Amino acid sequence: MAHTDKPKILVVNDDAASLLALTSLLDQWADESNYTVHSARSGQEALRQVLLHDFAVILLDVNMPGMDGFETAEAIHQRARSADIPIIFVTAFLADEIDRLKAYQRGAADFLFTPVIPQILHAKVSVFVALAMKNKQLKRQAEKLSQRTTELTATNRRLVREMEERRDAERKSHAKDEFLAMLGHELRNPLSAISSASSLIGLPGANGDTIGRAKQIIQRQSQHLSRIVDDLLDLSRAMSGKILLARKPIDLANLVSGCLETFRATGRTAGYRFSVDLSPGWVDGDPTRLEQITSNLLDNAIKYTPAGGNIDINLSHAGDDVVLTIRDTGVGIPAELLPHVFDVFVQGAISIDRSQGGLGIGLSLVRRLVELHGGSVSAHSDGSGSGSTFTIRLPRTEALTPPQPAQETHGDNTGKPSVLLIEDNEDGREMMATMLAAYGFPVAQAADGLQGVAAALAGRPAAALVDIGLPGIDGYEVARRLRRDPATSGIRLIALTGYGLAEDQRRVLEAGFDQHLVKPVSMEQLLEALAPASMQRADVA
Repeated sequence: MAHTDKPKILVVNDDAASLLALTSLLDQWADESNYTVHSARSGQEALRQVLLHDFAVILLDVNMPGMDGFETAEAIHQRARSADIPIIFVTAFLADEIDRLKAYQRGAADFLFTPVIPQILHAKVSVFVALAMKNKQLKRQAEKLSQRTTELTATNRRLVREMEERRDAERKSHAKDEFLAMLGHELRNPLSAISSASSLIGLPGANGDTIGRAKQIIQRQSQHLSRIVDDLLDLSRAMSGKILLARKPIDLANLVSGCLETFRATGRTAGYRFSVDLSPGWVDGDPTRLEQITSNLLDNAIKYTPAGGNIDINLSHAGDDVVLTIRDTGVGIPAELLPHVFDVFVQGAISIDRSQGGLGIGLSLVRRLVELHGGSVSAHSDGSGSGSTFTIRLPRTEALTPPQPAQETHGDNTGKPSVLLIEDNEDGREMMATMLAAYGFPVAQAADGLQGVAAALAGRPAAALVDIGLPGIDGYEVARRLRRDPATSGIRLIALTGYGLAEDQRRVLEAGFDQHLVKPVSMEQLLEALAPASMQRADVA
């Protein structure tokens, strides 16, 4: 043991001879008993020593001038640091002659009577030295135990955190597995229906009605597949922040009415009681995305409300916000699911009624699109069977007076603008040309980029629908060439592409296109892109 770690003994006596005698006796056993000896000639000096050192025991003379032993003992034990040091009073009086009660009250642990018998001194001091060493050992063990406890607590916290992270990862993995299983199910259903309907059309004995129904099935299921793919792509873009909003002032009341009308026209509102109260509410938003938000919420309300239920749609103002509320009397949302209804891969149907179908990403997409518009969406339900309420808040903007449409140009006697369709996929080009012609548009066709540029120079159409992935020269180069030539620089250029990322849209606009449409393009989108108001270009070179 190092010298500084040895227990210390303090001898206090005003008489130099007595002090020397006691310290000399103690020094004889110092190495053997592993302690060191300190001395003091007065009570004041003893107090100074106590401030500097921790002592195993103090041998304190009772009869000292000025500050006697009892007063010194009291002063030592009044200090917190030295309050527990055992004191052996050294006195010439026999134990029954001194005030023993007073001595013990002052902190006496024992007595030594002069003349001191060396063996008794050694025995008594050894007890307190051993006790001090044991206390020091216990203190070290307590410190190690405390350190070990701290380490174990930290380890336990880390293990708990790792377990929670693992459980969270397992939950997410399970949710994704369940989502992929649902995706396979949702894709196989329409594909199976399309395959069966296609086979039915090819049967020799199929009559006109059967073929007509089969065609309707193919059309309906193709639209369903398209919606699934759109939802997946849109959610992916929204999650990575790659959706660019084509904002403009729009009256949300008109947009909601239009969505509702579409649902009515397709027979999806049959069997439900609708209560609609829409005040004009202008917002700065992307009409396509706002329609997507509204359609998803309407679809959700219809999907989870049994036939005969009520669906209330309300549009109002609250401060600087336009507030859209869609309330239903359907199956409701369990309390444990409510905080997670907008999370990706979470679907109420898993725990309520899987037969309702769907991918469970519609509400996730709603939240991302609403947030992109600077708004918020919330859900409320009193539990299973109590219906649900979804509330959307969007920043309000000033109402816009719509401009009067200008005269149409580049058309023929049908009043529709002429269109050049540049597309290398023969089936896709043929179907789109047929559909446009059915709506009265004069249509010219080209199968690659070079043919497209030549056809544009020859026919000077009002608009050109250009596929980006063309052989020879791609759609970007077609647009650049048509913009450079004064004869074709005024044509409205609409890009058709299978990619809808922000980067793709930026490249399309930089190449000189007026608009970017993502395949598959619906007839409604084409008609809107070729509408008279859209056809007014600002002579962009």
